[in-house]
This record gives sequence, C-alpha cells and structure tokens, in this order.
Amino acid sequence: MIQSTMQDFPLTIAALMEHGRRIHADAEILTYNGPGDIATATFAEVADRADQLAAALEKFGVEQGDRVGTFMWNNQRHLEAYLAVPCMGAVLHTLNIRLFPDQLAYVINHAEDKIVLVDGSIAPLLARVRDQLQTVKLFVSCGPGDYSGLGDVIDYEELIAAQKPGFRYPELDERAAAAMCYTSGTTGNPKGVAYSHRSTYLHAFGVMARQTLGVAEGDRVLLIVPQFHANAWGIPYAAFAVGADMVLPQQFLQAEPIARIIAETRPTISGAVPTVLNDVLVNQPDADLSSLRYIICGGSAVPRALIEAYKSNYGVPILQGWGMTETSPLAALAHPPMASDPDDEIDWRVKTGRILPGVQVRICSDDGVVLPWDGEAQGEIEIRGPWITGSYYLDPSDEKFHDGWLCTGDVGSIEPNGFIQISDRAKDVIKSGGEWISSVDLENELMAHPAVLEAAVVGVPDERWDERPMSCVVLVDGANAEPSELREFLGDKVAKWWLPERWTFIDEVPKTSVGKFDKKVLRQRYADGDLEVHTLG
Repeated sequence: MIQSTMQDFPLTIAALMEHGRRIHADAEILTYNGPGDIATATFAEVADRADQLAAALEKFGVEQGDRVGTFMWNNQRHLEAYLAVPCMGAVLHTLNIRLFPDQLAYVINHAEDKIVLVDGSIAPLLARVRDQLQTVKLFVSCGPGDYSGLGDVIDYEELIAAQKPGFRYPELDERAAAAMCYTSGTTGNPKGVAYSHRSTYLHAFGVMARQTLGVAEGDRVLLIVPQFHANAWGIPYAAFAVGADMVLPQQFLQAEPIARIIAETRPTISGAVPTVLNDVLVNQPDADLSSLRYIICGGSAVPRALIEAYKSNYGVPILQGWGMTETSPLAALAHPPMASDPDDEIDWRVKTGRILPGVQVRICSDDGVVLPWDGEAQGEIEIRGPWITGSYYLDPSDEKFHDGWLCTGDVGSIEPNGFIQISDRAKDVIKSGGEWISSVDLENELMAHPAVLEAAVVGVPDERWDERPMSCVVLVDGANAEPSELREFLGDKVAKWWLPERWTFIDEVPKTSVGKFDKKVLRQRYADGDLEVHTLG
C-alpha cells in the first residue's frame, strides 16, 4: 500500500480562528443593543479579546477538558467564548436559556460545568437553580442586570482587562471535544452531544460550500437562530473563517426590532425558525428585506404558505434546512435542482431537503430493512457522517443507534435524487385503521388558510379507527373560521379519510425550548379534558 505524503494537519477551531483573525482582520461583528445602538468590533479585535478570555479562564483553573457554560443571548461576548473556550482545550457548553428549571439544573450538573458566563438580562433565570448546581465554581457577569441570586460574580470586562494580550493555545487532538449541546428533552432528561474539533471544522466547511449555505466573504449574516442551539447551526465558525460579517441581535427577536435591524445593517443572509419568520410576516408586512439573498429556516417543517408569502411579499427565498442537535446540525437543504423547471421551484423548496455532501442517509422499516429511494417507501430516517454523533455523553441510549447509524426519529421517504420528505416524527405519526396519516402535511395545508396563524395536528384515541387526527388551530388576530370551513378547505388537498373530525381552537401552540411544536402537551390536554373540542359528523 502506498502511504500518503500529506501533512497530518489537525482540524481544529483554533485554525479557523487564526485564519479569520489574520486574513479577514477587518470583517465586523455588529451587536444590536437597541434602537440606534449597534456596537461594532473587527474580527481581529474579537480574536484578541478571546485570547484574553482564555488567559483569564486558565488563571481561574480551567484545564483541558473542563466544561465552561454560557447562559447568553447572541452577542459579541458569546462569540468570544465560542472561540476562546474550545481553542484553549476546554469544552464550550451552550446552555439553552428556555429549558425548564429542573432540566437546566440537570444539564449543568450532568456536564459538570466549572464556570458559567451569564448575560445580566437573564441572570434571574439561572438564579432559580443556583442552589441545585453541584460543580459550578464561578459565575462571570456579562452586561448589566440583576445577579443578586447568583452570589459573588466576576465582571467579564474586568476579567479580560486584567490579562495581557496574546495567549499561547495548546496543540489539540482534533478528535477532542470542542463544544457540547443538550437536546431539548421532550421525553426524559436532555441528552448531551459533544462536538469534536474535527466535526466542527468539517461542518464549517460544509456551511461554506455553494451547494449548502454558501457563506462567503462579502456576506453579512444576521444570526437570529440562538447561539445556544447546536452552535447556531454552525454558522459562526464558517462566517469567521471566510470573513463574513455577523449581526448579533441579542434578545431583540420580535418582528419590529428584527425589521429595524435588517433595515439598519443590511444583512445578506439570515436564519430563523418558522415562528419567528411568521411573526415578521404578520406584524411587519411592509418591512424592507431586499438586502437578503435568502433566509435559511429550520427547526420544524416550513409551511408552503410561508415560503410563498416571503417570495411574493418580500422577494426573498426561504431555504428550508433539516437536521438535529445530533447532526451539528445541518444534514439536508432544499435547494431546487439546477435542471428543475422554475415553475416547480416552490414544490422543491417545501421538501425537507436534499442530502448534503459529507453525510449519508437511509430509511428503514420497523424491522430494520433498508428501503429504496423511490419517493414512496416510508420508514425511519437514519444518518451517519463525520459531523453526526456516534453516542450521547455519559448515556449509552443504544436504542438510538442501528449498525452505526443514528436513528433520527423522523419518518419519511427519499427521492432518487436525494431529496428527503419527512412525513412525521415517529412518535407523532397518526395510525388510523392501520394506515399512516401525516400530521405535518395536514398542518402545512391548514396554515395556508388566510385565517390560520398556526396549526398542530395530533392523534387521539378513536373507538372505531384506534386513532384519528385532531386539529388544534390558532387563528390570526381578528379572524374567524369554523371547523366545517377549515375541513372543507382541506377537502381537495388531502385524502378524504385524512380529514379530521375533531377540532379545537387554542391561543397558541405549545413549543419546546427550541421552538418546535410540543404535541405531547396537546395530547395530554385532550386526555385531561382541558380542550373544547368540536366534532364534525
């Protein structure tokens, strides 16, 4: 066998940071602090501050492999931690600020966080679990706020100001953990996923590719997706490496400030979950989004009506993405094929996405048989690749893996050209009379009705069919619609036997900490008799 003569160069976040610092020194990080207040720093300045943060953390006893938590919004200090913590050999643990208190305490203790950086505006949320934390030795305060419930804290700016510029980063094994994130924990305790330097590096290059997000020098990325969720879809590391400006909106995530941020900073790319984009559409229909060449949208299925509305109302294409915490997270993107008919563009964009280079996907039946890519066969989607987790942190969860493939829990089909169409979550699919009904398809069709703001469909017990779909509808403010009208609207869009008999109108769809519909809450409310249900004959 001929041996390679290539250098064994480690794929680490430090390499990405140094490239950004030197080659794109003047690219900018813009942090929005409110109307008329945008703080700006260059990549070189951010990297230099990251050096000082690394030195400070080392002085306070952080060693290689130690976990450093962040309880923060999207801002410059959070980005500095993104760079400093993994580059010094520690592990960045981004804490989901929307977790329930018991889950928040669980993930901090399970990860054994040693130091936690905390934004002042949300410090009281962390203070609620302060007495339950077993391993945290120090809290670092980031910005003004009420830290009284955390006891003694050290100010971030004072901490780094005390350090000399420059830091000698260690040489690291590319397979060492760089960051970790916990799943949203919709069933049982959240599960930890540890990303390696290698997986993060490769995922960043995947994000740069033209066939994926195509993030490049000259772009300006408005990062609405939280930095506490799967490394903000891997975008910060890719943007820093290629010199794309980043706009960080902190807690200003409502329609009006988002529209203002876009008008003031003129980003070319943004990313958000459907609920955020829907909020902008409903409350800022006249916003100027003309600077955007696309918006990546994920976290849950993107309704056709939302994609069509952004194209017609703002002239901005929505690029649907699919992935999970376990996949770093990007695994598929719904770019229309180059040779496709322009009239079919929306049909491609509403699909879950096309498998990205670097990952492999298959579908399997309940008995483990691998099914064909024919666009018809339905099975659980399984995935593997260099940025796909092979296990959970300190949790075997063997049932989540099948012959080295991650079992995603999503049910769907795959077209011959690699387009995935997810029909449901395995736990949410509705089996009526032995046949499957896709709750996702019903929801997307319902949300195309002008009176419907959101809709979630869940399976409920039925004496005749074992299970039937129930539609839970949130109406647009001031709008009216009867169950019979909505059912008639669905009549020519889905199979007749899919049409729900049970309807309920709710104020809002409950959501998980990452913005996905939390259908188990709706099923429980139905079981408890807390919903007013209208039944059609």
